Amino acid sequence: MPHAISWPIILMLVVSGVVVGFINTLAGGGTIISITTFMTLGLPLQAANGTNRIPVILQNLTSSLTFFRRKVLDVRLGLKLALPAIAGNLLGAQVAVTVNREVLTVSLGAVMLAILVFMAFSTEKRLKKSAGEVRVRTIDYLWFFLIGFYGGYIYVGLGYMLLAVTLMSMRMDLVTANAIKSFVVLVSAPFSLAIFLFNGGISYTYGFIHAIGNIIGAYIASRYAIGWGVNFLRIFLAAVILFCLADLFGFISIRDLILRVI
Repeated sequence: MPHAISWPIILMLVVSGVVVGFINTLAGGGTIISITTFMTLGLPLQAANGTNRIPVILQNLTSSLTFFRRKVLDVRLGLKLALPAIAGNLLGAQVAVTVNREVLTVSLGAVMLAILVFMAFSTEKRLKKSAGEVRVRTIDYLWFFLIGFYGGYIYVGLGYMLLAVTLMSMRMDLVTANAIKSFVVLVSAPFSLAIFLFNGGISYTYGFIHAIGNIIGAYIASRYAIGWGVNFLRIFLAAVILFCLADLFGFISIRDLILRVI
């Protein structure tokens, strides 16, 4: 059962949210921290997966509004790509609420390991060199359907997948790719949230408090931490992922550590 709200729990949700918003703005993959935090506070994995959609939507709403005001968001293109993502999102969320905990746990662990491998072999230069004229082909709509399915299923690491398609397949520049990524997630994520809401288990309180931290972290990252570099974030996120993996498979208990404090 989730813990009753107290100031230590509020602090934990906000601080972890700041870290997630910080990481997701500059790199990606921070959602691992969100799900682990919700589970540490007593939510089952499925409920943690659903509750995570609340900060995801609010964070990407903030990002999309910023990109729109700076006139770098192509809303028409974003809507076209969001349609297959919505279809995939609905299907993926429906699968997520029906599979058992063991399957979802193994899936989450596999995604964490995949992100570690991706970070080890990817470079900022490799992504940036893909800039060019935007091209949308039939295969790209299929990619967005599959990415939407994954986002509806577990979401963790979704930003990396969206950037891979928009940068390498569609030849977008990095700014446009990030704008499209934020907008597609903003438009599609509410559909998977609806599936989780229908099946119960969402914690609105945890989700909205955590979202406050997400927004703060995104602001700090965009204003102050750009110069820290990708390597710093790669090392930091790798350490976090290893810590979360150890908790997920029972080598340590983040929950017990937190309970000693709260």
